[in-house]
Amino acid sequence: MGAVVFSDVHADAAAIGALATCIRLPAFKKDFGPVDILVNLGDLLHRGNRPQETLERIHTLSREFRLVSVLGNHDHAFLHGIIVSGSDAASTYRHEQLRDSPLLSIFDAMPMEWADKGMLFVHGGPMDLGTQTLRLKCWQRLSHQSGDFFTGYHYTASMAFETLARRGLTHMCCGHQHQHICCRKTMDGIVEQQLDFTPVDLKHNEQVVHLEVARIPLDCPTLLRIGGCHGDVPEFAYTDFSSFSFIRIIPAS
Repeated sequence: MGAVVFSDVHADAAAIGALATCIRLPAFKKDFGPVDILVNLGDLLHRGNRPQETLERIHTLSREFRLVSVLGNHDHAFLHGIIVSGSDAASTYRHEQLRDSPLLSIFDAMPMEWADKGMLFVHGGPMDLGTQTLRLKCWQRLSHQSGDFFTGYHYTASMAFETLARRGLTHMCCGHQHQHICCRKTMDGIVEQQLDFTPVDLKHNEQVVHLEVARIPLDCPTLLRIGGCHGDVPEFAYTDFSSFSFIRIIPAS
């Protein structure tokens, strides 16, 4: 099974549109594999100023592909009226116009996590720490030290691997922090894997989509945090559960 994974769109309709264009190309299937499922790791909302168009595009994708979504901290904040940083006046206004929109049905009963084939998909982290807001899984952050912080509970890679092992899981894929990272639990201990991105061009007729890709074998327990699918260089990932590809969409020059 092939899964396209994305996170932290933050109301950037253009970025999710670029992702959609990319994965629909026949060359994507040829270079990476079939797209059997899309996994949204949360934070569709806040910060950007095109929330309605973003949710419309997500709903369109859900009719074309099987879509699984987990809740992000900004989604959680929007739904519960929690004030968080990063949204300007235009973004705040356009989000408030959505309060009664049927587009918000995507968040109905949306879970904090989803697991398949030994991999946990979650916005922030895997720790079961109760119901206090900043300790919820959508607010947790991977860090070098653990403890409660004003941005959310911080956990270490070691804590994540221990939690996964207790649950019979091997890998975890998360987002939240807008910066990709790969931690592997090897025979020599936990190491942060350097990601070497190489160019890949997807061509279809006169159309060319430029990518940069870093591929990681899933031959040992691995934590995979993907960058945000927003801005000028949207990031996402593809996995067939035997390997994992970090992917950047590079704008045409």
